[in-house]
Amino acid sequence: MTPTTRTPETLVPVLALDIGGANTKAARRHGASLRTVSRPFEVWRDRDALAGMLREIAVEAGEADAVAITMTAELSDAFRTKREGVSFVLDAAEEALGDRPLSVLTTTGELVSMGEARARPWDVAAANWMATALAVADAYADALLVDIGSTTADIVPIAAGRVAASGHNDLERLQAGELVYTGVLRTNLAAIAPRVPVRGAWCPVSSEYFAISADVHLVLGHLAPKADACPPPDGRAATVPFARERIARLVCADVDQLAGDEIDAIAAFLHGEQLRQIEDAARQVERPLPPAAAVVAVGSGAFLAREIAARLGRAVADAPAPWGATGAEMAPAAALAALLAARLC
Repeated sequence: MTPTTRTPETLVPVLALDIGGANTKAARRHGASLRTVSRPFEVWRDRDALAGMLREIAVEAGEADAVAITMTAELSDAFRTKREGVSFVLDAAEEALGDRPLSVLTTTGELVSMGEARARPWDVAAANWMATALAVADAYADALLVDIGSTTADIVPIAAGRVAASGHNDLERLQAGELVYTGVLRTNLAAIAPRVPVRGAWCPVSSEYFAISADVHLVLGHLAPKADACPPPDGRAATVPFARERIARLVCADVDQLAGDEIDAIAAFLHGEQLRQIEDAARQVERPLPPAAAVVAVGSGAFLAREIAARLGRAVADAPAPWGATGAEMAPAAALAALLAARLC
């Protein structure tokens, strides 16, 4: 299934920023050209460096006459409340990029001024999923958006060409199954399963921060080793041998006690459990959709989303024009850039 809409083209370059608590992503659109940039940045480690990082990523993305912003960084425990977090992120964006028009995405899909965003902090907090959902709704009458990133999975129903989400803020979306706090890089393995199979028996896992989902997907070959993808808990490299060491510690063992195939079996089980968590939520969300509605699989964990589609018995649809093959891993930023471009047409 292919999208039915075309990418909006503008004469002026535009920039969109998806400012997360652990990663910030930028998408610059000029005409039909799209450039994306991703930068690991953990807000809680040095929040005062946020403005400088935003300035750097904007320079790397390229010149832009207008900027749109969305965020999830406000949930970071660097801030005592979301209101404080939204205000801080907007201040940093204004400091870094205030020499050009700035707008902010809301959870209802509006692009509002900085002043209005400050007055409506809960409406602009964690709104990035809406940009992607609007792009999908513009391309497909009925679809199930499954966007799996480093930390979370967004599952959004599209019905009759509109975003049919029942939740808008994080709490509502968690309750509706439209937000699942599991991702392909940063998830603590102890949050995926309370026990794992070891030598024909069940073994409870340690709740320590020993290993993350990136380790599972490295071991299983789903992800290629990448030094800057996500800092592993032990600070060692994101390689298969080190990933096996970290997974062994999940059951308070090490690579002298567990063979490679035993560790790989733990990884395979955790992969299955992560899929089950997302599938359970997707089955809850998909109920109003017709059987022919396809899954639009995007994000760095799109490979998981395709597995979910197979479990649901649904086809996988092509990513819409706002990002296509080049920006699917950064769908909210790419879709937001297209939304801003359309507004300026």
